[in-house]
Amino acid sequence: MIIHVFNPEHDLALAHGDSHFTPPHAARELRMNLGFLPALWASDGDVVLVDDADYAHKASARLHVAQAKVAFLTPEDFRLRFNPSVVVLSPGECQVQPWGWDAAVRHRLFQAGVPASLLPSDDQLAALRQLSHRRTAVGLLSALRSDPLLAPLTVGQSVECTTMDSVLQVVGLWRHVVLKAPWSSSGRGIKYVNRSLSRSQQGWCANTLREQGSVVAEAYNDKVMDFGMEFVSDGLGHVSYCGLSLFSTLNGAYTGNLLATEADKEVLLGAYLPSSLLGEVRSRLQELLAATVGTTYSGPLGIDMMVVAAPQTASSAVPSCLLNPCVELNLRRTMGHVALALSPAERPPHLSSSVHQPPRLMQITHISNYELKLRRQLANDQR
Repeated sequence: MIIHVFNPEHDLALAHGDSHFTPPHAARELRMNLGFLPALWASDGDVVLVDDADYAHKASARLHVAQAKVAFLTPEDFRLRFNPSVVVLSPGECQVQPWGWDAAVRHRLFQAGVPASLLPSDDQLAALRQLSHRRTAVGLLSALRSDPLLAPLTVGQSVECTTMDSVLQVVGLWRHVVLKAPWSSSGRGIKYVNRSLSRSQQGWCANTLREQGSVVAEAYNDKVMDFGMEFVSDGLGHVSYCGLSLFSTLNGAYTGNLLATEADKEVLLGAYLPSSLLGEVRSRLQELLAATVGTTYSGPLGIDMMVVAAPQTASSAVPSCLLNPCVELNLRRTMGHVALALSPAERPPHLSSSVHQPPRLMQITHISNYELKLRRQLANDQR
């Protein structure tokens, strides 16, 4: 049996750094409204811890997709069903899989009655937090860009700055820069700088340097589209590839994913990048991730990437595209993994295109509540 929990506040909890973290209202609402999500990748008989079991049942039913037969349990329900004086949950028979591991979710799970033997130690959480620092992505990007096979078709520069002087130096050198807090959630903790720091940006940098110890600076890229590669680590030094994630963002915040077969996603990316490049980056990343996180972290993870418009030259009226192969490392489950769980199966070669399920869009909307919406992709939809 696996105990699942959706904790979308994970990135904020990492930035906070300890177990006594109260998520903001929006994060708590997202957790409550979409707490059923693990049923999309769970197995029959698993448990999904939720804030409201009745709401989880109704929200999952509204999605109208195949899901595992799981038990949606509140912390109170869990303590009653798995009373330690009656039921012994041992590591050999039970695992815990949150959206992402941090001190706050471990505390929450322990308070719900999950035995300490199933939860990571302080040292393990500290190691995972350090690996989740953006400096890990800085190192991965540097390693990928230094590969002579990848260098001609890739782009991207990033560096960790530990002083205000070093931030100013990088801005003066690169001019157009994206500054990021070492730990931050999607759309938060990111500042776009053009030529010089404003007074408010200088204040933000000073606060981030004081609270988190550094700021990561990236050279700005002229983005054509976002996408990512999703992986899973077994914790024993092996990292497996799961699939592509074609997603969209607005001001750095996630807005949606394309649900399509791998073949269809590869065709879409093939309009911008050679498939051989993607294959080489995938193989190289599996090696680098195995060496970097493979024996410390067990679970799903993702690398966000970017198709970038190359500078226009006199010999080409239309700029070609390059690949930024590591914009972010997400050492947790991602919406890309959710999209893979909902994407259509690959179509066998002998079947005609008439049975091909067209791509759909997966989006999170908010009117009165957060909802996961699946809809048919329109011809003019932006990826």
